[in-house]
Amino acid sequence: MSAIGDVARLAGVAKATASRALSGRGYVSTETRAKVVAAAQEIGYVASPNAASLVTGRTQSVGVIIPFISRWFFGEVLESVEQALLDQGYDMTLYNLPPESLERDRVFDFFLARKRFDGIISVGVALSEREVEHLHRLGRPLVGIGGPIRGTTTIEIDDVAAARLATEHLLSLGHRDIVHVGGSQVDEMDFHVHSNRLRGFQAAMMAAGLSVSGCFYSAEFTMPGGYERGLAILGDPRRRPTAIFAASDEIAFGLILAARELGIRVPTELSVIGIDGHPYAEMFRLTTLAQHPRAQGGLAVRTLLAELATKDGTKLHTRRESTAPDQTDTDGTSDSIVLATNLVIRSSTSAPRARVTHGS
Repeated sequence: MSAIGDVARLAGVAKATASRALSGRGYVSTETRAKVVAAAQEIGYVASPNAASLVTGRTQSVGVIIPFISRWFFGEVLESVEQALLDQGYDMTLYNLPPESLERDRVFDFFLARKRFDGIISVGVALSEREVEHLHRLGRPLVGIGGPIRGTTTIEIDDVAAARLATEHLLSLGHRDIVHVGGSQVDEMDFHVHSNRLRGFQAAMMAAGLSVSGCFYSAEFTMPGGYERGLAILGDPRRRPTAIFAASDEIAFGLILAARELGIRVPTELSVIGIDGHPYAEMFRLTTLAQHPRAQGGLAVRTLLAELATKDGTKLHTRRESTAPDQTDTDGTSDSIVLATNLVIRSSTSAPRARVTHGS
């Protein structure tokens, strides 16, 4: 069986250098790392994770908790987290976290506590105070995506600002009869995504001197949800708006399909804008606020590994490099990295068509 010493001799480096190159711990030049990896592959060397754990105190494993797997945003984040971890030689254990329940308690009280992880990433989960306290007691780095978690570095977008910008885009085109189709306030997502996007819409409308009464309709955050609500909103021509701000791209897709079925031309007779940056947005020619979930996932991994390096006293290369110029660090009990969304204008939005007065 091949050993690390064999890899080092074949690569022409010291044993410690070969170990650092294969473990990802400590600095090794790109050229040297490539030589060591090639040597390991040539002789079929595979590091024993148990042996490495005894030496380094690391398991090279990260726990990830997430509320949904099938929904687009969460799937995109999850794929990017997994790829970024694999690139750094880390394994991932996934927990699909249910709402408050005995199963959720078991994840925190048993799995996350008794299984050995180097760190934990929480994706879109608003943790209770008890859960936060429990994770902090484990003494492992924790990074969150989606909203603030006490004592934790978190990565998020400003949902209020994004919704306001989307609505202001419609207002800038000349629309005044605008409605918002978003998530139900009763079936609220974690971190108040539904209500925050409604707040941003209302803020933009009121700043323009427009009423927000009767301008909100709830829908599931899915294409079928948008389609069903679109048929109801657009079916009566006497009450039909000239523009709709959808709280997600998938809702927007459903609205566009409903408009097409009713013979309503987009954007000539109806403008539609969403939030997400979904890959199907190009196909639907949808104007949207892109929030880059893959970038959020990659940044979460880099931040977690940087905290691990700091904890181990390893020279830190990634934390400041991982920060983007559009993020904001805030003082206090948590470090919130707020990533900017960007407006991507396509052909689903335009100025409203001039109303025709018959008999003039």
